[in-house]
Amino acid sequence: MANITLYGIPNCDTVKKARAWLAERGVDVHFHDFKKQGVPADHLARWIDAVGWEKVLNRQGTTWRKLDPATQAAVRDAASAAALLAREASAIKRPVAEWPDGAVTVGFAPDDWARRLG
Repeated sequence: MANITLYGIPNCDTVKKARAWLAERGVDVHFHDFKKQGVPADHLARWIDAVGWEKVLNRQGTTWRKLDPATQAAVRDAASAAALLAREASAIKRPVAEWPDGAVTVGFAPDDWARRLG
């Protein structure tokens, strides 16, 4: 089975669930840890192009809620979101999966992932 690249933070509960789910199915996964390896700028741009900045930005998470109101208000488009997410990787909704066919998904959706795996 082709390799999937999963981006996230290892202690994130959703990332843990996604990694366990993939492991149970014997899927070959390359894990990219935002905390240790950073966010690749070219990939961040591709994710935003693929699914939209509103989906990549996690407005429900602790990192977003801790930002001051002026910083939050400054995020109004793809460019401003990308700038924030490059600085605050924890504000990216997790996990981000890059699939062998070039597709990008954000968040863990077992039904969708099962379809993608065939």
